[in-house]
Amino acid sequence: MRALTWHGTHDVRVETVDDPEIINSRDAIIKITSTAICGSDLHLYDGVIPGVMPGDVLGHEFMGEVVETGKDSTLKKGQRVVVPFTISCGGCFHCKIQQFSACENSNPAEKQDMSATLYGHPMAGLFGYSHLTGGYSGGQAEYVRVPYSDVGPIVVPDHLEDDKVLFLSDILPTGWMGAENAEIQPDDTVAVWGCGPVGLFAVQSAIVMGASKVIAIDHYPNRLALAKQMGAETIDFRKTDVREALMEMSGGIGVDAVIDAVGMEAHGFAADNMIDIAKQKIGIGADRAKALKQAILAVRPGGRVSIPGVYGGMTDKFPLGALMEKGLQVRTGQTHVQRYLKDLLEKIEDGTLDTTFMISHRLPLEDAARGYKCFHDEQNDWTKVVLKPDMEMAK
Repeated sequence: MRALTWHGTHDVRVETVDDPEIINSRDAIIKITSTAICGSDLHLYDGVIPGVMPGDVLGHEFMGEVVETGKDSTLKKGQRVVVPFTISCGGCFHCKIQQFSACENSNPAEKQDMSATLYGHPMAGLFGYSHLTGGYSGGQAEYVRVPYSDVGPIVVPDHLEDDKVLFLSDILPTGWMGAENAEIQPDDTVAVWGCGPVGLFAVQSAIVMGASKVIAIDHYPNRLALAKQMGAETIDFRKTDVREALMEMSGGIGVDAVIDAVGMEAHGFAADNMIDIAKQKIGIGADRAKALKQAILAVRPGGRVSIPGVYGGMTDKFPLGALMEKGLQVRTGQTHVQRYLKDLLEKIEDGTLDTTFMISHRLPLEDAARGYKCFHDEQNDWTKVVLKPDMEMAK
């Protein structure tokens, strides 16, 4: 089959690789109909996530048609399914309390030491996202093997086209959980750092959850315009002092909750961020946490800090004193996707949530390398790229 493979920093290629096979009785094989490039994939593209090996198949946002099942799978051939990026067994302690992204069994035992050394506990398995998370082949391919297919995938009705439901795989529940972790109250003012796909869905989710005011922070005009269309107020951080603006927009008290949807590769020319950029480039493993630091300083005392943005290593000059002295609550983590699928699918069906506005480009799988480069280099115009294995290349 054809698949998008990683070969180093800014080097991804569509190649012919072995077809996936049923390995476990709970497996299923999915023929991919749509798969997306995620902002988290750009961390792999930039070479700042450890444990990625040449030839690894990327991609963790995908859906498709069931073509083969193991004897213990609950799926049936021909069903259309969206597959969560988190691989979860359904039976361990964490899965039973719906902390699916902390599954104890989905990361193979022989790979658990890598992430346990770095984080204190092994990570759960994730599709297409380094050997820290199990080394599973991802879905930017024609076919993919789905372990624990009786737990993860959600069957979607035929009347909902791929574009409406694809993002149930990751960024929609991630944005929703980011807003949920902010514990939004009806009179809250909420600030969201980053108007990439997760940030925009966090903005949409916060509005749906009833926040009184949502403020979106970025520097790309098109992305800020998308946030404004949804009802958010906006700040261009390259033109405005963010903390001063937030104090003014919150009546001088500070915002009630902040959501960091930027993560480990924050933009900005502040001295501390430029130092982190330099460290990241030479492989020290320093996350660029400028957005998170700014959010902690901007939120009001007693406020809430939600971190759906991806971090992978360490960060310097962290405002730990502000975190403690202000009495802030912090919630973060990889998304417990399976927890949210049924409810979010209902919200898509009844029109409460829209996902199609996010898509700026649709490309054939064979053009995936160009999709990565443009999504990376032209973020104002390339807001979200969907790859279609069956789409033909333009002549």
